[in-house]
Amino acid sequence: MLDPRALYDPLDKAGLQGVLEVQLAGLPPDDLEQQMDQLRQFRQASVLHVAASDIVTGLAIEKVGDHLTFVAEAVLEKVVQLAWNHLVERYGLPAYMLHGKLREAQFGIVAYGKFGGMELGYGSDLDIVFLHDSSGNEQHTAGPQVIDNSEFFTRLSQRIIHILNTYTSAGILYEVDMRLRPNGASGLLVSSLDAFAEYQRRSAWTWEYQALVRARVVTGGGEIVRQFERIRSGVLARPRDPDKLRKEVMEMRQRMRSELDKTSDRQVDLKHCRGGIVDVEFMVQCGTLLWSDEHTEILRHTDNLGLLAAFSRAGLLSGDDAGALADAYRAIRRRINHLALQELPGVIDHEELAQHRAAVVEIWNRFMG
Repeated sequence: MLDPRALYDPLDKAGLQGVLEVQLAGLPPDDLEQQMDQLRQFRQASVLHVAASDIVTGLAIEKVGDHLTFVAEAVLEKVVQLAWNHLVERYGLPAYMLHGKLREAQFGIVAYGKFGGMELGYGSDLDIVFLHDSSGNEQHTAGPQVIDNSEFFTRLSQRIIHILNTYTSAGILYEVDMRLRPNGASGLLVSSLDAFAEYQRRSAWTWEYQALVRARVVTGGGEIVRQFERIRSGVLARPRDPDKLRKEVMEMRQRMRSELDKTSDRQVDLKHCRGGIVDVEFMVQCGTLLWSDEHTEILRHTDNLGLLAAFSRAGLLSGDDAGALADAYRAIRRRINHLALQELPGVIDHEELAQHRAAVVEIWNRFMG
């Protein structure tokens, strides 16, 4: 950490994975407590590398988000591996019979929000949803102890959350938010892909489609990725009534602002104020839902800046508007990140970043009506 050549040069995902493998290799494979502490120390050191590069070298906000997301992905993949190995040792591999063929059931984690958009900040929690592809007949593990696949994946999800959420002497790994799973807090901890698809097509609310704009698979086999992308594209690319959509998006935005905006006479809430970061996100999500039926290429992106650039390339949003929103988004995100490093709330004086916020409000008024 004292070598500036390393301190200001955060690793890419492959480099992080290599370091983490080395650090865990010397620990007893059955000592979960030591593994959890090592994971926490790895995450803290890796985030410090990103912060040092951010503050000292002026690392672009997109790169900050990329590197913090790489850290989270590397950690989450290792957590899933530890939890998976533990359950397989006890229950065997989960499998199912479909069309007369025995298949190994796969498990995947879908990232939403900042994690899904590769826009994590310092201290961001992880918005995630657990999915599996088990279906058909004979859905159970191979033993020694045989259990239904649904129970296997529930226990797997519980163990993953335990490793991520538990406080140890080294702190917490990541806060986990599971509220975006089908049926929210009242829904199952883990869903089959079939059940997830049925919910998205028939029962989801507009705000859940907005959330799906930023969703992507971060752990899981290729089949899980392909099936999820097919579901996501099919749901997002449906034709929608523009007036009805804008009305529902604005109603949700107003509800969020009334409940969460901490703006006062003295300070502005950078996330929830008029012209704040959530206004940019809602416009991007609304545009994606409006235009992806005829411009499916924009669905390749889950990040706000990538989507804004895609809107501009497709002629859906003027270059000036897309540029103004992107500039405001970068400036506000950078300020929120630096406040978080000081363990301060995301509020500033009214005069600060006022020009960026005014530009967002002006575009919002034209775009949303």
